[in-house]
Amino acid sequence: MSELSPGDDLRALVDASPSPFHAVAELARRLTAAGSTELAEADAWSLAPGALHHVVRSGSLVAFRVGSAPLAEAGMRLVGTHTDSPTFRVRPRSDVRQAGYRLVGVEPYGGGLWHTWLDRELTVAGRVVLRGGRTTLVRLDGAPLRLPSLAIHLDRSVREGLTLDPQRHLVPVWSRDLGTEPGLTEALAEAAGVAPADVLGSDLVLADTQPAGTTGADGTWIAAPRLDNLASCHAGVTALVGAAPGERTQVLVANDHEEVGSGSMSGARGSFLEDVVRRLVAVTAADDPQALPRTLARSRLVSADMAHAVHPTRYDRHEPAHAPQLGGGPVLKVNANQAYATDAAGGAWFAERCAEAGVPLQTFVSRADLPCGSTIGPLTATRLGLATVDVGAPMLAMHSCRELASALDVPLVTAALTACLTDRAPAAT
Repeated sequence: MSELSPGDDLRALVDASPSPFHAVAELARRLTAAGSTELAEADAWSLAPGALHHVVRSGSLVAFRVGSAPLAEAGMRLVGTHTDSPTFRVRPRSDVRQAGYRLVGVEPYGGGLWHTWLDRELTVAGRVVLRGGRTTLVRLDGAPLRLPSLAIHLDRSVREGLTLDPQRHLVPVWSRDLGTEPGLTEALAEAAGVAPADVLGSDLVLADTQPAGTTGADGTWIAAPRLDNLASCHAGVTALVGAAPGERTQVLVANDHEEVGSGSMSGARGSFLEDVVRRLVAVTAADDPQALPRTLARSRLVSADMAHAVHPTRYDRHEPAHAPQLGGGPVLKVNANQAYATDAAGGAWFAERCAEAGVPLQTFVSRADLPCGSTIGPLTATRLGLATVDVGAPMLAMHSCRELASALDVPLVTAALTACLTDRAPAAT
């Protein structure tokens, strides 16, 4: 277990995770340090009750501890999160030259507040594929990229509102175009320790280089990139590692591509979690053809994503009776149109777990005249038929380059998720 305070430990995880691939590597590192064994999907699995295991698929991870009771009799308790955040993805042909400059071609990924990325020191991070199929993680040193604003003298209309064309305006500058300077490919090759010709592919994103920090009068607020949803990844892995083994199988799933609809082999619409659950059932209950549906019927998923805290100056954008506060504990997220999967039974079950852990509980619903975001909760519930509840830690500036949360919520959310994983109440039927 980490010797850092919960807030400092979250900041350390964020700093180690500039891309979904880095986030998965950091989660795997923490699990391995806690005694978890990594499994390969292509191998046959042998699983013993009480032991931690994890498996990686691209930018996603599933970790689990098999319970002492048969899955079909006890079911599972699952926590679901996602590893990706709104950012910019580097294009395959990224070398852009114009106006005497060399730029890096990118496109927006997810629904970000793109103006918050202007005038920040940025780098590139992600996965590079080398000749022969080998992959390696890279994060370029320093801050080689920047999205510079246009001086107000050249566009005074910006006072009436800033409009950014992502094709023309959101192209980060790399260097002057002198014809002799190394480009992005050369920098990636140097970081990977290979020749430029050996770099055959990449999955790269832009990342803010400023470390996660603290702010607020008492220093308990956390200002950091990618809190949505690395904060939930942190709470989930901490809860799983710290949870006491029990009768029920405990599972953490951290999916990639939530910000763009989850439609991928490693996203919540894909088969990753289902494949792992089927294997768990097959290994532990091979002789029962009804074990899978029986297991799912006795299981619950807590979809842990971030939640909108009430804004200090735009509080009118919240439903007045549902305005979560930073530092007020986990938030139960409800939506009448099923953008969140919470129903009355799931909400009551989660409220009981919070009460058992001594954790306060807040509630969020959107205003009736505003659309609502969504999570992996409804997608996973739909695919697997799992009883699901959507929760999250409160935060401000969601989807900006740097978001704001409270360190006071870190142990509260972790304690709530731990109580869910170790739930010993009667199984759902």
